[in-house]
Amino acid sequence: MQFTSQENFTKTYSLAMVKSFLIWAFTLAVCLLVVGFPLIVLMVTVGSLLAIALQSVLPVSAVLLVAGSLIGANVFAVLMGAAVLALKGVNPEEVRWLNWLHGEQNALYTSVYAACPLTCNLLK
Repeated sequence: MQFTSQENFTKTYSLAMVKSFLIWAFTLAVCLLVVGFPLIVLMVTVGSLLAIALQSVLPVSAVLLVAGSLIGANVFAVLMGAAVLALKGVNPEEVRWLNWLHGEQNALYTSVYAACPLTCNLLK
C-alpha cells in the first residue's frame, strides 16, 4: 500500500512539473515575441552585421551559422528560463501579471449607464 501511494505521488508531482515547464515555456516565448520586440530588432541588426563580417571568412555558411546561433540562443534561453522557474516551484497561476494566461478578467472600466440612477434602486 505504501509503495503504490509513493508511486502515485511521484507521477502526480512529475506531471505537475512537466505542466509547469510547458506553461512557462509558452509564456516566456510569447513574452519574448511581444514584449521583447526591440530586443529582437537589436539581435537581427547585430546578427546581420556579424554575418557580413563572417562572409569573408565563411562565404557559404556565414548567414546560416549566425541565424542558427541566434535562434538556438533564444530557444535555449526560453527553455532554461522555463526549467529554472519550474524547478524552483514557481506556479504560473500564482504570478500576478499572468492573469491573461488563466482567463481571469481584470476589468479596467466598469460600465455606467445613463438610466442607472433611475432603475438601479428597483432591482434591490
